[in-house]
Amino acid sequence: MAAVIQIPKITKAIVVRKATSSIKPVYHDAILEERSIPELKAGQVLVRLHAAAFNHRDNWIRKGLYPGIGFGSILGADGAGVVVASSDKHDALLQKRVFLVPMRGWERDPDAPESFFFILGGGKATPLGTFTQYLVVERDQVILTPDHLDDVHAAAWPLGAVTAWRAVVVNGAVKKGDNVLITGIGGGVALITLQLCIARGANVYVSSGNEEKIRKAVELGAKGGVNYKASDWPTQLGALLEKNAASALSVVIDSGGGDILGKTSPILKAGGRVVVFGMHAYPKVTMTMREVMRNQKLLGSTMGSKQDLVDATDFLAEHRIVPIVSHVLEGLDAAEQGFQLLEHGDHFGKIVIRITSDSPKTSLPKL
Repeated sequence: MAAVIQIPKITKAIVVRKATSSIKPVYHDAILEERSIPELKAGQVLVRLHAAAFNHRDNWIRKGLYPGIGFGSILGADGAGVVVASSDKHDALLQKRVFLVPMRGWERDPDAPESFFFILGGGKATPLGTFTQYLVVERDQVILTPDHLDDVHAAAWPLGAVTAWRAVVVNGAVKKGDNVLITGIGGGVALITLQLCIARGANVYVSSGNEEKIRKAVELGAKGGVNYKASDWPTQLGALLEKNAASALSVVIDSGGGDILGKTSPILKAGGRVVVFGMHAYPKVTMTMREVMRNQKLLGSTMGSKQDLVDATDFLAEHRIVPIVSHVLEGLDAAEQGFQLLEHGDHFGKIVIRITSDSPKTSLPKL
């Protein structure tokens, strides 16, 4: 028997449906539907979602560019709210604020997933997603929200955090005094990467095709930045390092792909690391004998384990880090606006839906 008697029977959710239009390129539909809430089984809890955040994969799913699309499944991987019911009436999680673990199949192995790995939202592997009012999940797949975060900022954390933590800490081994380049600043993962590196005592430099995003990154603590649209941006970055009495980069954390290693190799120390967690611009990364002879390392970094997310959240709580939120949309009805914002790419930080009107209001930082 569930611990809360008045469990709702129906939830509204944003569901991905196969495009009804024949217009090319394809853009699948995101439909607000009503779904029945299943009865709680042993070990499960019911979470009332107060906020859910967009990721680029949500838009890629609608474009048909993401593998394993599950038509009829709920979109969204990131969400935060309150546990309102449990299969165990004595569950310590009842009425606790939590956020959802956004992936399955990787619990704690330091190298790679232990089993089939997938991310919540819009996929065939599970119908679960966070763009919904209520969600039934296993109780070990939620994490307590740190006290210093409201639900909007908690929703902006999980998927970006686990990706950034693995890139920065596990693979990048960023430490105090390191000089770190983060490419493509402005997106959720890159900004969390910036916050983690600064909290670990590193000197951070950024690149972007948008001067305003570079300015905002400097306000957040970056030492400086370069516009990657300039053909000589590596030379400009080298001059910036020299100006700050830095001999070379220690680590590059990249999401673009392409010749990032070749371009940064002259200003990357011998034995330095280039960690690539995405290839948004190019489908491959090149490496030559020059980098081999300098013992420079190219490391792929995809997502992370639940333990990585727990470790990242402990670090976030210790350092009182607040994820950067660009836009807060009111209600699931406003989801289409979020997809448009993702497509335009002008946002700086996460785009979040405040699902419930009675959740605490959020003040966005002035940047």
